[in-house]
Amino acid sequence: MSVEPNWALPKLAPAKVEVTRRADGATILSNSIPLGRYPRCLGDLLVANALARPDQVFLAERRAGPSSPWRTVTWAAALTRVRSLAQGLLDLGAGPERPLMLLSGNSVAHALLSLAAMHVGVPAVPVSVAYSLVSRDFTKLRSIARQVTPGVVFVERHKPFAPALAAAGLGGLPLISRDEGLRSVERYEDLLLLSPSEQVARRFAKLGPDSVAKILFTSGSTGLPKGVINTQRMLCSNQAALARVWPFLATDAAAGRVPEILDWLPWNHTFGSNFNFNLILMHGGSLWIDGGKPAPGLFETTLANLRERSPTMYFNVPRGYDLLIPELERDAELRARFFANLDLLFYAGAALPQHLWTRLEALAVAARGQRLLMVSAWGSTETAPCSTAVHWPIERAGVIGNPIPGTEIALVENGDKQELRVRGPNVTPGYWRDPELSAAAFDEFGFYRIGDAGLLADPSQPEQGIVFDGRVAEDFKLSSGTWVHVGKLRLEAIAACEPLIQDCVLAGHDRAEIGVLLFPNLAACRKLARLDGHAAAQLAIESPAVREAIQRGLERHNERMRGTSTRFARALILAEPPSIDANEITDKGYINQRAVLRRRADQVDSMFAGDSPAVLVCR
Repeated sequence: MSVEPNWALPKLAPAKVEVTRRADGATILSNSIPLGRYPRCLGDLLVANALARPDQVFLAERRAGPSSPWRTVTWAAALTRVRSLAQGLLDLGAGPERPLMLLSGNSVAHALLSLAAMHVGVPAVPVSVAYSLVSRDFTKLRSIARQVTPGVVFVERHKPFAPALAAAGLGGLPLISRDEGLRSVERYEDLLLLSPSEQVARRFAKLGPDSVAKILFTSGSTGLPKGVINTQRMLCSNQAALARVWPFLATDAAAGRVPEILDWLPWNHTFGSNFNFNLILMHGGSLWIDGGKPAPGLFETTLANLRERSPTMYFNVPRGYDLLIPELERDAELRARFFANLDLLFYAGAALPQHLWTRLEALAVAARGQRLLMVSAWGSTETAPCSTAVHWPIERAGVIGNPIPGTEIALVENGDKQELRVRGPNVTPGYWRDPELSAAAFDEFGFYRIGDAGLLADPSQPEQGIVFDGRVAEDFKLSSGTWVHVGKLRLEAIAACEPLIQDCVLAGHDRAEIGVLLFPNLAACRKLARLDGHAAAQLAIESPAVREAIQRGLERHNERMRGTSTRFARALILAEPPSIDANEITDKGYINQRAVLRRRADQVDSMFAGDSPAVLVCR
């Protein structure tokens, strides 16, 4: 592919795709680059890095906020601690059928305990912190506990998690914590003092590609969480495939420039744990744990950390970039530090609106004088997570890449869309203790049914990659029989109302026109309405300035569209944020369209009835 001279590009593999047609009409895509060998287990990577770079920082965290010092752990120290913790887990009764359940968020202790569990064949089960600290009914946590039957539980601090532990029936299990002076609690620091026995070495030696490394529970974007088996084969082959298409990772590491990542993405999710954390394991890098996140009161921590650390790669979800971009535009010093060492910017978890892409590109040029590689990938908890990856410069958001080496993608007709299905060593063997659900997840050819749709960016040049085309189940038909493509239209609604809309849900199944439920960006709405930063949500969304700006944005979009399947006829701004207990949103911020429509059916009816002054009617 031709590359403009103003790109700053790391070493990338060429984009080459093999295309075959199946007898039933499906198109099968695979990467021309062979996968090759991959590690036996993640623990082998830990051992190798401890030998090759013993004194280099592996993990770092701040325990007391953005002004506290970084506490670091080297690769050699990490291996020593992992072996001691592994002994502790075995002593407490953890095993292949009695996993380690981790309720706390990202931390050095969480990381080392997870590695320790996997080191001796104990599945690590990180659980969304929101299920313990945000949820009011603990329904999801109770469900996970019943499915997992853990042998040991970890919480960083006991007190915040006490109600959740009791509600989920976990109070009688061995509990590891960093608290001092609590009876019936194993202190994490005490476990670090244990001497590993021969049992630890024997268990580690017995690990193989099919050993269960983790059980990751789906975030609930399409239903209640279910336990996805993650084997060592899945995790290791996935990182090996990524290394084949991003060869700069290995060549730079060999030259002494290892990847450095500052990352907040939660380890209960496959993006943060299997993609980012395992990338550091694969290439002997350094992971600086960001105690912030793209949420009110926490993003300031991320900014403080970015003022000190200059990552070589930066990973985030669109909401994170939405908050970061204005800060980079305002603060030249922050911008210079952020872009100083970056090889690439990566987004996943949801589609990146094009207006954010354009602003990021402009910031990179302002800071470096060159365009920076901005890429994405695609997959799921069931695919460890990467099934496709971008490994060439692209001009706009939406391209999710080509199949990674060793993985096949089938494009199968489903209505007026092409459903994406996946087969390869990165795909799960199934769901924890649920053979029926496991069997139903695969088609007759052994491809995993992921539920997403895609299409070739250019059918005549398949190496140009696959474009994400939304969830198959989210699209709907109007009463005219015309399909509404939710994924594409959702992004257009957000872009049309920038920056006032955080997310939206489209409605109109079997109706004559499209309505849209809008979740506002309250900070932007309050600013436009000239309200205090803590003003009530209802006050902000009722502001005439906010309502007029949103209506103008939607109507400007409509001016460019002809058919009813691409126009917004009416809209309703919602004061109540999406509920995690009602399954409307995941802890990563992904909106479950069906759950929102089901829970807010009365508001949908009101919007289409047009009998409420809150409804915006668009021309």
